Amino acid sequence: MNLHRRQFLHLAAGAAAFPFVGNIARAEAYPTRPVRIVVAFAAGSGAPDILARLLGQWLSDRLGQQFIVDNRPGAGGTIGTESVARAPGDGYALLMAGPNDAISATLYEKLNFNFIRDIAPVAGVTRFSNLMVVNPSVPANTVPEFIAYAKANPGKVNMASPGIGTSSHVAGELFKMMTGVDMVHVPYRGGAPALTDLLSGQVHVWFGTTSSSIEYVRAGRLRALAVTTATRSEALPDVPTVSDFVPGYEASALYGVGAPKNTPVEVLGKLNREINSALADPKIKARIADLGGVVLPGSPAEFGKLIAAETEKWGKVIQMANIKAE
Repeated sequence: MNLHRRQFLHLAAGAAAFPFVGNIARAEAYPTRPVRIVVAFAAGSGAPDILARLLGQWLSDRLGQQFIVDNRPGAGGTIGTESVARAPGDGYALLMAGPNDAISATLYEKLNFNFIRDIAPVAGVTRFSNLMVVNPSVPANTVPEFIAYAKANPGKVNMASPGIGTSSHVAGELFKMMTGVDMVHVPYRGGAPALTDLLSGQVHVWFGTTSSSIEYVRAGRLRALAVTTATRSEALPDVPTVSDFVPGYEASALYGVGAPKNTPVEVLGKLNREINSALADPKIKARIADLGGVVLPGSPAEFGKLIAAETEKWGKVIQMANIKAE
């Protein structure tokens, strides 16, 4: 009887271990076919597309399968995100998550998915600063001078953005709320037309990504007043932060990789390790720095906490500024 009991317990323990062993085996074999990295914006659209291609090449080289960028633009990025939220949780559909995902959670009243619930965090990639820039015709060389000018001319300063609910827009709204200035928001359909009108003086200020405006600043066609992150940008080390003059102000564009919920933890861990290895590579770090960003290594849980914090923060701004989706 005791022998039979010992045999039974041994077999039961072995059976219970099978799923765990199976998960490890699948993670070690992953990937066995091409993997899609969904970018919720058009090809050549800027940071998310560039980052996805950088990581895609790295992961392809390291893991022996193609990591293919799949551009799925539309509806402020929600179409691409939804496609990953609805994909099987097997690690073969990944999302280049960005600030649009944290913003959309509150901006849109009805979505067919819940970003925090339906997308599992894999790894942070980078945090980009936005850059507060003005047309040279604006009589302000510093943030305090700009605030004084805007307060002396309420409703006459136009603030451009690439569209309602973009990271540029909410960064500007946060600035308005924290300084009490009255600026008119002028949304465009993309960054290119917004920059065109900023360069011509049709609009006065914008809080755009550093990568989109840095060359115009260097050429003297736009004037940089401050970066929006809590620390200065390596790309523009002489430019102060907004928080130097407006304590507590911080606005940045956070990017990372997500996967459908229920993706095996072992697969998430493998991807996380490889992405962190990429972020430690000097060439990739230099490329991200050229774009005005800093690498953001860490665990899936740490990236998840950042996503939750950004979603809460921008949700409050959107509600207080009464921002409505187009």
